[in-house]
Amino acid sequence: MFNDAPPTPLTSRASKDTDESATGNSTPPVFTKAVESMHAAVLRPEITLGTIRPPQRLAPFSHAIGLEVEHDDNEIIATDSSGDSFGRLILLHDPGADEPWEGSMRLVAYIQADMDHEVASDPLLPDVAWQWLTEGFEEADAEFTNLGGTVTATASVRYGEIGGPPRSHQLEMRASWTAVGIDLSSHVIAFSRMLANVAGLAPEGVSRLGD
Repeated sequence: MFNDAPPTPLTSRASKDTDESATGNSTPPVFTKAVESMHAAVLRPEITLGTIRPPQRLAPFSHAIGLEVEHDDNEIIATDSSGDSFGRLILLHDPGADEPWEGSMRLVAYIQADMDHEVASDPLLPDVAWQWLTEGFEEADAEFTNLGGTVTATASVRYGEIGGPPRSHQLEMRASWTAVGIDLSSHVIAFSRMLANVAGLAPEGVSRLGD
């Protein structure tokens, strides 16, 4: 379960989880506003958002959120997902990183999703998944610079006495970019749309037969 504590105390905790040289520094107001905007993003009801522990020592100030896709028990999951999808979005703030990051607000994203064999074996899947991310930015009007990342499709085969399906396929995406401005709600929305796509959710506003 995610921690749904309000974002203001989180910024204080984030400053404690940073390099010792930054300990004792007051949290910059722009970082506080950026964190608050991440939690203000309005997402589709199937996706939950909560606070997770950020990595330490990557930047003077950091904050992280986790997104999960929740399927109804009676829901028929789309054929391109087996129903296990989650993502992490980490905000790194370094007031002195304008030159290497092309800004001071760096976002680092990770998504993992189970996929059906038919979709996972498509050689174009990484290209399509990356396109989902860039289209999400465009649709959400999320301005960014310095975008880069990787998309990996993997297959696992289980042998012997080990739990789980005999064969499984996963999609993993790692990406990072620098946000333009401090309102990050659009970036969270774009990230959530990418997650919805890899999870096989129907487009928003489209109902399945029988709904």
